[in-house]
This record gives sequence, C-alpha cells and structure tokens, in this order.
Amino acid sequence: MSSHGTSLRTYILTRIALAVPTVLILLTIVFLLMRVAPGDPITSALGARLPAEELEQRREAAGYDKPIPQQYVEYLGNVVTLDMGESLTDNRTVTSIIVDNGSATLELTIAAFIVAVVVGVGLGLLAGRFRDTPIDVGSRLFGIIIYAFPVFFLGFLAQLLFGSVLGWLPTSGRASPLVEFELNQITHFYLIDTLISGNWSQFWDVFTHLILPAATLGLVISGVLIRLVRVNLLQTMRGDYVEAARARGVGERRIVIHHAFRNALVPVVTIAGLQFAILLGGAVLTEQTFNWPGIGSELIRYLDQRDYIAVQGIITIFAVFVVLISVLIDIVTAFIDPRVRYS
Repeated sequence: MSSHGTSLRTYILTRIALAVPTVLILLTIVFLLMRVAPGDPITSALGARLPAEELEQRREAAGYDKPIPQQYVEYLGNVVTLDMGESLTDNRTVTSIIVDNGSATLELTIAAFIVAVVVGVGLGLLAGRFRDTPIDVGSRLFGIIIYAFPVFFLGFLAQLLFGSVLGWLPTSGRASPLVEFELNQITHFYLIDTLISGNWSQFWDVFTHLILPAATLGLVISGVLIRLVRVNLLQTMRGDYVEAARARGVGERRIVIHHAFRNALVPVVTIAGLQFAILLGGAVLTEQTFNWPGIGSELIRYLDQRDYIAVQGIITIFAVFVVLISVLIDIVTAFIDPRVRYS
C-alpha cells in the first residue's frame, strides 16, 4: 500500500479513536445534568399523579434507588445496547421515538442542507468569480439579509406567501392525513418510502410538504456559506498556481472550477459539516413553525411534561450524532486536502 493510503488510514483510525473519549465526556455531562435537579425523573414527571407507594416501585424498577456510580455504569451500558428506556408520559421506548420522529428531523435536515449547499456554494462561487460586480454585491446582500432572518419569522412569511396568498404549497405537516394513513413506512423516511412503493401521487404530496420547511431552514444557513465560499475563493485566486495556469492560457472558468475552487473547498467542507449539526438544532424552531413531527418537537413536549428519561435519551442521541458528524467532516477533509493527514 502507498504511503498516502497508509497515512489516510492512520488518520481515520486516529480520529475514530479520539472520538471515543469525546463521546464518553458528552455522555457523562448528559448523565450529570439529568441528575442535578432535586428528586428524580420519576417524581418530576409523575409525582402529582401517583401515590407514594407506586412512585417508589417505579423508582426501584428504573434503578433510581441505586448509588449514582452504579446508575452511571448502567446508563453507559444502555447507550451501547441502544436501550434508552421508556418515556414516562406515553410509555414509548426512546428507540422508537428516535426512529419515528428522528427520521422526520433527519429528512428535513438533509433536504435543508441540500438547499443550503446549492444556494450558498452557488452564489458564493458566482460572487467570487465576478468580484465587485452587481452579481457579487447582490449575492453578498442576499447572504447578509437571509442569515439575519429568524428562521421562524422567515417560515411565517413563506407560509403566508406560498400557502395563504398563492396557494401553491401546503404549510404544515409532513404529509396529507390520508397519505400519512396509507403510507407504507419501511425506512420511516417518507420520500424514500414513497419511492419504494412506487406511488408517485404520495411522493409528490410528501415532496410538496417538505419544500417550505426545508427551503426556510436551508436558506438561513446558506448565508454563512455564501460569504465563506466567496472569501476562500478570492484567497485561492491570488495563489501562484492560479497565475501559472493563466500564463499557460487556461480559461478563467476552468481556473475557477478546477484549480481555485477545490482548494477553497477545504474550510467550506468543515464549516458546512458543522452547519449540518447546527441544522438539527435549528430544526426545532422550523418544526414548531410548520407543525413538523420531528424529534425537536418531541423534545420540547417531553421537557414541558418533565419526562426526563425521554429527554435524556434524545439528548444522548443528539450528542453522539454530532460527534459522528465531526469525525465524518475530518475524514472528508482529509480526502480533499492530503495536508490535513499530517497536521
């Protein structure tokens, strides 16, 4: 195997190894935060509805009568086995919450990320290519304005314009009630499930419901990418290799796409990946605005009900997912720029 392949493999294994203590620290923080409040999750959620004897039985069944170190070890074991317990208020397993509602959030996040990358990278590339032209000024102005918009306010405007005034798109929910009732949920990703079933009317219904929340969330994040792509492209355009390419008579369009853009892409990939993780948090407001049945909406509901077992499970999954995204970002960056492997 070549030295380049070996270095990449070593880098990937190193990043995965470093992710383990990071996950452990995050899990420890989540565990401690859920036990800072006085009492225990059983009493917080059900104390006003159950007699003392039954509360004590539930505490013992959930293991909250055990010493904290023993609870911590059992908590880590449950995380490894993906057994995060059951919610106290509706008796749903946390795993089923993640599968059902987490898939809705992930579907929305992926769609919003696609919008953010297409708009952000596209306009940033145009702005850097046509510096100080109306295209550049317009792209930068759009990026500043769209990023300054609160996501819920932009969502309300989109609902008013495209839903109420124009009547082009649905303004709430993940699908029409009849489609959701008839949908054969295989992967729990509605777009994929409708494609698998080959029902194009269902696919179109699900797709139109996804457009407004995904566009709203994605456009807000695109403002960051526009500025980032433009700045990094302008920096790489001043490089010696770009001047050498121009001296060889290479066309400006080819220089931008094949020479400057790839080197400008390294910091963009890093920030874009972090923005993907941020999108999961931003999806909470978007889900509330568009009545999207995602995990953010469920998290708020369980917080209101003080169902801390469900809250702990959801936050744990969030934390692990963000770490995995961070590792994936580093690996993709190492593929794009070999210098990262040796830093």
